[in-house]
Amino acid sequence: MLVFRTIPERATSPTVLAIGNFDGLHLGHRALLDRLTAKARELGLPASVMTFEPHPRELFTPEQAPARLTSLREKLDLLECCGVERAYVLHFSRKLATLTAEEFIEKVLVRGLAVKHLIIGDDFRFGRGRGGDFAMLQQAGIEHNFGVEAMHTIDIDGERVSSSAVREALAAGDLEHAARLLGRPYNISGRVVHGEKIGRRIGFPTANIQLKRKRVALQGIFAVTVSGLDKRHLPGAASLGVRPTLGSALKPVLEVHLLDFDRPIYGEHVTVHFLHKLRDEAKFASLEALSAQIRLDVAATRDYFSGKQNG
Repeated sequence: MLVFRTIPERATSPTVLAIGNFDGLHLGHRALLDRLTAKARELGLPASVMTFEPHPRELFTPEQAPARLTSLREKLDLLECCGVERAYVLHFSRKLATLTAEEFIEKVLVRGLAVKHLIIGDDFRFGRGRGGDFAMLQQAGIEHNFGVEAMHTIDIDGERVSSSAVREALAAGDLEHAARLLGRPYNISGRVVHGEKIGRRIGFPTANIQLKRKRVALQGIFAVTVSGLDKRHLPGAASLGVRPTLGSALKPVLEVHLLDFDRPIYGEHVTVHFLHKLRDEAKFASLEALSAQIRLDVAATRDYFSGKQNG
């Protein structure tokens, strides 16, 4: 997949485009991308997406912006897996936010990308003051000869699939429901970096996964699998949060104790798949008390995977 950080002044070839934030790449996004790739094949044009970095709410109301479900790298990897051939990552700035809806259509869609067919979510708004909507795009399509369609909402058991619904499920600790909305277990990717080695000191060595985000969508202790180290998904117990017992983390930390695994993996890029929440974070009176609880967490993790194999 080709990734572009700017929109050309004038396109050299036409494209089929979908626009969205695509945070989490849930089943609603996947339905839209399925339609995108099918239309691109029909027209013999590249399947392209436009997304924004940072999220507009992170620019205007950072204290109210939701925790990201996916980092930019994770999002791009997922888009590529869905058959997207070109990704246009627009830096969302105050300058971009001043573009009127009419200017966005003319400069970006018509001149910059030569869009032949555009696919959006049913709640998509764009341009200064969110002044542009589906009806405006339809009229522009008539004038500039491109097709426009809006994807309808995807429901699961009467619930609208959305990034917000995934965040709510994760915050509630219902990882199984989040997985139903996503079409896969929720995961976080990152590089294994050196930590404080406290886990090794108390008998439970952990892989410290680099988090390139200030906030996370879930916190607690989890049964997980880890991919990226070999062909298997390796089982483990993970802690994601601020480590209240140690009191040293201002930002969230992701640590994974892999079951029956003991080899150096510093520098490896791995993906942690969150399968089941064991408990919330808790503050313990001593490292000994923490170690005793971790022993219980590891036992609960073994029980979880044993139950999956037997079930």
